[in-house]
Amino acid sequence: MSTHNILDQMLSEAKLSKKDTAKQQRILHAAIALFAEKGFANTSTSEIAKNSGVAEGTIFRHYGTKENLLIAVIVPFLKQSLPMMAKEVFEEINPSKHARFEDFIRALFLNRMRFFRENKDIFRVVVKEFVYREELRTELLTHVNKEIVGYLNQALDYSKGKGELPDRPNGYLLKLIFPYIFSQFVIRFVLSAKEPDVPDEVEADAIVKFVVNGIRSC
Repeated sequence: MSTHNILDQMLSEAKLSKKDTAKQQRILHAAIALFAEKGFANTSTSEIAKNSGVAEGTIFRHYGTKENLLIAVIVPFLKQSLPMMAKEVFEEINPSKHARFEDFIRALFLNRMRFFRENKDIFRVVVKEFVYREELRTELLTHVNKEIVGYLNQALDYSKGKGELPDRPNGYLLKLIFPYIFSQFVIRFVLSAKEPDVPDEVEADAIVKFVVNGIRSC
C-alpha cells in the first residue's frame, strides 16, 4: 500500500542547501496551512513569514511573489498526484484484478482517500483556488484528460464487456460516477470542520452501493 506526501517528496527532490531546504520547508508548510485555512487572497506574506519563522524578504528571495508561492504549492500537486493516480489505477487498482466493478470503485475510493488525507491541506488549497482561477481549472482539466481519463475508459470498457455496466457512452458514465465520488472528498476534507467518525471501509461500501445501483438503473 503506497502513501505519497507531495510536499515531502517535492522538498526531498529540491537541489538546495540543507539550510535553504529547511527554510523552504517551513515557508511551504506555513503557506499551505494558511492558504487552506484562510484562502490565498486573505493570507499575507507577512503572516507566512511569521508562521514560518523567517524574514519576509526570505520569501521574496525564494519565490518572488505570493502568486509564485501558490504556484509552488499547486503545480507539484497537479503534476505528481494525477500521473501518480493514473499509474496506481493501472497497477494497484487495475480493474482486471477485481472480480466486480464495485470492487474496482471501492479500491479506487480507498486509494484516493489515503492520498487526499495525507495531502489534505494542499487538496484544500487546490479546491478553494479552483473556483476563482480559470488557469487552474484549465490546467487541472488538461492533466485529468491526459493522465486519468484513458485509464478510466479502460476500466469502463472492461466492466461493460463483462456485462456489469449498461452499454452507455463512457463520457456519460464518467459524468455520473466520478463527480459524485470526488464530491465526497471535498465534503470530507474541505467543507467539514473535522472528518466524520466513520471508518473508511464503511463509507466506501455506502458510496459504492449508491454509485453502482444508480448506474445500473439508468
